[in-house]
Amino acid sequence: QVQLVESGGGLVQPGGSLRLSCAASGSIFSIESMGWYRQAPGKQRELVAAITSGSSANYADSVKGRFTISRDNAKNTVYLQMNSLKPEDTAVYYCNADVTTLSYRYLEVWGQGTLVTVSS
Repeated sequence: QVQLVESGGGLVQPGGSLRLSCAASGSIFSIESMGWYRQAPGKQRELVAAITSGSSANYADSVKGRFTISRDNAKNTVYLQMNSLKPEDTAVYYCNADVTTLSYRYLEVWGQGTLVTVSS
């Protein structure tokens, strides 16, 4: 019913930048929160950043001042601008959204993940 498609991952050198995008499509009435999570090898998935429909954002302490989350409500798209990347940012990044469908069902939806590798 609802799909999230991520793009923008890849290989970048330490200190570099990447921009992730995630577009939601399907039977969407509204999207409250959208966010990015990440999972590094051998570690649990963790919240990176999240943003409400009113553009209130919160960040993990480890990315504050380096990452910026934003969203385009008209396009049902969320972005993650990642600057000053560090090797410890290497992970699979997952998009997440809290969706109310056209039939007024609540769904928590996940994207398929996009790999970000920070290495020289």
